[in-house]
Parts: sequence; C-alpha cells; structure tokens
Amino acid sequence: MLNDKVRRLANFTWGIADLLRHDFRQTDYGRIILPFTILRRLDQLLEPTRADVIAVASTLPDGIDGATKDMILFDAAGAKVYNTTELSFARIKGQNPGDLHRNLVSYVMGFSAGVKDIFVDKFLFTESLKRLSDAEILWHVFEEFTKLDVSPTDVSNLEMGYVFEELIRRFSEQSNETAGEHFTPREVIHLIVELLLANDKALTGRGVIRTVYDPACGTGGILSICEAEIKELNESVRVELYGQEINPESYAICRSDMLITGHDPEQIAFGNTLTQDAHKNGKFHYLVSNPPYGVDWKKYADPIKVEARDLGHEGRFGAGLPRISDGQLLFLQHMIGKMRDDELGSQIGIVMNGSPLFTGGAGSGESEIRRWLFEQDLVAAIIALPTDLFYNTGIQTYAWILTNRKEKRRQGKVQLIDASADRFWRSMRKNLGSKRREIHEAAREEIVRMFDGMLNGSVGWGEYSKIFDTADFGYREIRVERPLRLVFQVTPEGIAALCRDKALLKLDTETREALIDCVESRLPTSRINDRPAFENALAKALKGAGIKIGGPVKKAILAALSARDEQATVCLDDQGAPEADLELRDYELVPLKEHWVEFFGREVTPYADDAWVDQSYRDHADKGVGRVGYEINFNRYFYRYKAPRPLEELSAELKTIEASIAALLQDVAS
Repeated sequence: MLNDKVRRLANFTWGIADLLRHDFRQTDYGRIILPFTILRRLDQLLEPTRADVIAVASTLPDGIDGATKDMILFDAAGAKVYNTTELSFARIKGQNPGDLHRNLVSYVMGFSAGVKDIFVDKFLFTESLKRLSDAEILWHVFEEFTKLDVSPTDVSNLEMGYVFEELIRRFSEQSNETAGEHFTPREVIHLIVELLLANDKALTGRGVIRTVYDPACGTGGILSICEAEIKELNESVRVELYGQEINPESYAICRSDMLITGHDPEQIAFGNTLTQDAHKNGKFHYLVSNPPYGVDWKKYADPIKVEARDLGHEGRFGAGLPRISDGQLLFLQHMIGKMRDDELGSQIGIVMNGSPLFTGGAGSGESEIRRWLFEQDLVAAIIALPTDLFYNTGIQTYAWILTNRKEKRRQGKVQLIDASADRFWRSMRKNLGSKRREIHEAAREEIVRMFDGMLNGSVGWGEYSKIFDTADFGYREIRVERPLRLVFQVTPEGIAALCRDKALLKLDTETREALIDCVESRLPTSRINDRPAFENALAKALKGAGIKIGGPVKKAILAALSARDEQATVCLDDQGAPEADLELRDYELVPLKEHWVEFFGREVTPYADDAWVDQSYRDHADKGVGRVGYEINFNRYFYRYKAPRPLEELSAELKTIEASIAALLQDVAS
C-alpha cells in the first residue's frame, strides 16, 4: 500500500511529465522521467562524499586499471557508485543555462562504468537529453527535478521502490502498454517470503549467509523485500541478491537500486533468463519470482527445445515443455535447476496463474512437469490468492511453495490453502489500476499460521487448509472402447455419398457408372445386420457384373452404405476380436490410488457391458495400462455450497421489478 510520502513523491514526479506534452509521445515519458529520478537519487546519495571522491580521484595514476580504480573510489564514496566530476544538480543549476545539456552529459559520463551503462545503453538517456534540449524544455524539466527530494536519509530504499513501480504503472497505463502488468503487490511478496522463512529453522545466530535469486526480477521489489524480511528476523545475516531481467528500463532501475543499497550490481544481469542464463552455475537458498503469465515463448523456442532434448534432466527443462503459449512452467523448472544440493537445500516461492494447475491432459508437457514435481516431492504448498490483487489484471493467482528439503511431517504431502475467501482480503480505499483488493496483515499472519501448523480439515482455520498425499493429484487415463456395430442397406443417400467419394472419383467414367449400376441393381435392398453377410453379397454382385475393385473402393462402398446400429452384429477384425468403434471411444480418469480394473468394473461395466479397456494404451514411464497425469482442482477441494435464495424472496423481487417497469411505461405513455 502506498503511504503518504510515496504518493506525494510519485505525484510530484508524475506532474513533471506535463512539461513533455506536445513535444514527446506518451510512450516516451517514462524513458525521460525514470532516469532523471534515478539521477537525482544518485546525486543526493553521493553528495556527502563528493569532495572525498574527487580528491582521491585526482591522486590516481593515469594508467590505473578499471577494477583497481573502482575499488578505491567505491571505498571513498561509501557505495558501489561514484562520480569523478565536480558537477551536481546544485552546481549545474548555478551555471549558464546554455551549458545545461553539455553539463548533464558530462555529469552522466563521469559516473562509474556500471552506472554509465544504465543511463547510456539501457535508458538511452543521453539521446533523451538531446531531444529535450532541441525542444527547448530541458531547463524546465531539470529545474523541476532539482526540487525533488529523494535523499536516502529521508526516503528508504523500499519507499523508493514503491515510487518507481507506481510511476511505471502510471506510464504503462497512460501509453496503453503492459510493462507494469506483473508488478507484484508488496503484500503478496511479504506473504511468500514469510512462508519461506517459516520453513527456515537455521536462520538464527551469527555468520549466517543467505542468497536470494529472482529470474524475472523487474525493478527488484521482490529482492528488496526478501532482504528486509530476513534482516528483520536476524540483523546479522548477510544477504546476497541475484537476478535477471529482460526489460531494459526495469533492469536499469533494479541495478540502480543495487548500487544505492551497497549490493554488487554485477549480480543483476540483463537478458532473457530462459535462453541466456546469466547465473548458469548459480545455486541459491531462496528463489522467489512472479514470472510473466500467458506469454508465449515461440520466438525463442529453438534453444529451449534443444536444451530439453540434448540435456534432459541434466539441463533445466528435462521434465517437459509446456505449450508454446505460456512459459510459466519453464521459469519454475529453471528455478528448480538452481536449488542447492546441500544440507539446507533451497526453497522456492513463485506466483503463477491457474494454468499450471490443470492445463494439459495426461502425457502433455504441463502434466508431465506436474508429475515430476509431485513424484520428486518438491511441492510443499499451493495458496489460492484473491482476485484483483495486481495492478493491471484481476485474474486468479496462486503462490507455490517448493523445497528440496521437506521436513519429515511434510514428506509425501502437499498443503492446499484457499486464501481467496472473503476473510483474507479487504477492498482498497482507492483502486490502483486493476488492483482493488489487498491481503491485510492479520490475514497474512493467519495464512502463515495455517501453513506452519499444517492445519487440515474443518477445525478452526483448517476449513481453508487441507493436506493431501502427492498421489491424490494423480490419475491414470485409460482408453475405453466399444464394439463397432454396423447395419448395411442400399439407399439413395448412400448412393449419393458413394458418388462423392474420392476413391470413386479416381475411377474412369465407364467403370464408375458400371459400379454404381451394380450396387443399385444387384445388391439386396433390405437391411443387412452383419458385415460379413454384406461383404459376401457385394462380392457376389461384383462377380456377376464382371467388376473387380481394390481395397479403397471397397472401403468406400462399406462406409457409404453403412450406419451404426446397436442391434447389429458386432464387427470383428482379422483376428476375430471385436473391432473398436472410434466414434464411441472414451477415456476415463482413474484415481492413481485405485486399480483401473476395480474402477472399470464399478464405473463403466454396469452401464456398458460390452466395453473393454485398450491395454495397449500405456504410460511411457511406468509402462502400466493408461497414461499417468496430474492436475490440481482447487474448486473440487474447497467447494462451499451456497443455498439458493428462497422462492418467496425471488418472487417478491420480481414483483417489485415488474411494478417499476410498469410505472416507467406509464410515464412514457403519458
């Protein structure tokens, strides 16, 4: 939730964008306002040590290598960033306005290499400065930013993160873009981190180190909150933050935040996590993310498919590949590939929409991934979150908690928590885009309490928490066949269908006409309920007419002159076994804990005594009859019956509406 300070700062900065109207497109506003805000933040951060940095820089020899220079000047600046010029916002403002563009470019180029990369390569800020100068509004914009007070002593890093995300949300909405679609609400991040920390029993004492990784880190909000939550439990913990981001503006903000907070900015990488893994050999304690929902990966599918095929489980995507239209489960597999294999292991917290829970049937990529997750016993809990939590979407989301070091009581178990119920959220006083609800602190505490206590069933809050065996989500899809029963008869409709068949159309005209005449005149017109009997009659008729046909034509005749009939004799194949009717083929989902023979006898045989199970339809892994699949259906497990409104109440309401309509019609008529 935005506090008054954050809202005031966001409103002031947002107001500066008014100066850009008419000279810039709305889509360009963020590319100017955001880097200017970061520049002002860095300006105020470096002010106390500016003189010391300049003094130390003047003593450095000309041939000093970059790494040594950085180490010395970082120490002088007291941060992972420095500026070697004598310029600052205050000093630039006091100089000739005609030199403003040149001074600002010099100021930007005076920063350490990592910061120059942010402004020049990611924000393209020097280009924006030239455009502002050419439009003759650079001074007005700069002057407004000199009034902005975002000093680290007055505005915390967490508050600054809120300011950035609020600005990006507004810019994306105004320009009708989706850049802010998946910013994770702070209360959701707090909930996930608290769930992860509830599992970490070794977070006390001194000398503790924890690494946190977000493969889709955006502006770094998740990383910042993870660190804050860990430090709150144990201030002496050393927290190392890692991430990767594909959006250049979000990456630039995140990297800037790492610089300002004293973290190593090199641990935040730029690029596509799925195809350009910047932390290839990294293993982390906590892996937390809110990857894009429903975003297709078609453009970069080739390297992912190659890795899955060539490396299997030695790579990141060995469990399977989801459909091309949604890459969420690719991110989850990527994160699992970065879990530590030591005594502590790792924990994952990831927010996804409902698709990874149930999309894809047995044997599909999604189902195979779920199967692997449950068979490896990696899933600890899944929490259904309220709708309308996110800034640009109101969809239902779910928080997954995974670990490769389950405590004994959780082994072989999965906890489902329905936190979408009314008691876990409240309406916001003022909507933020599509965000109309928030998970209040008391509800967050109860969710964590349910998780930590592994509540199960209808005792107290356990009504919203249930424990299942991993196998409870599995099923075996068996193929059920019914025998083919055909009746044969020569009819006008059948002859018309035969004349249109491709096999007949390939014959020459004379042969085709002779064949049709033979069928019409020589075959019995009565119904024949047995296929062999009809085939004998057909063979006799063709022989009498002196016509020879091939297999495709015979097949066409049988298809055109036949119809399914429950009273007909069962058609047999070449081995004398009943032939399956493909139109009657069905599939049954047998719970994994139940044998398919028992299920079939109870659920199918009483209603179709001629049905059988195709035992050649088998699972690729366990070779058993039927294919194994996994899905999670929250509605099934947490359905709550709501009694319909009383008939009297509905009747009274209808009468009131009818009276109201009658009154309106009377007014119109008069």
